[in-house]
Amino acid sequence: MQTLREPMTIYPLLTVDDLAAYLSKPKATFYAWRTRQLDPRAVRIGGNIRYRWEDVEAWIDQHIEE
Repeated sequence: MQTLREPMTIYPLLTVDDLAAYLSKPKATFYAWRTRQLDPRAVRIGGNIRYRWEDVEAWIDQHIEE
């Protein structure tokens, strides 16, 4: 938990368009992955899908090939 003395970093929520651009994938890929529960964790806000940076980073970390 952050205290008042620590600076707070706020990251904007990503849209599907943002995520598609960030990962260089077609937007349709994320909708298809979502139906198969393969996409990063997401939150629905007012009927729209949004992704948190930390969830996207965790999802990427889970897909690192060794």
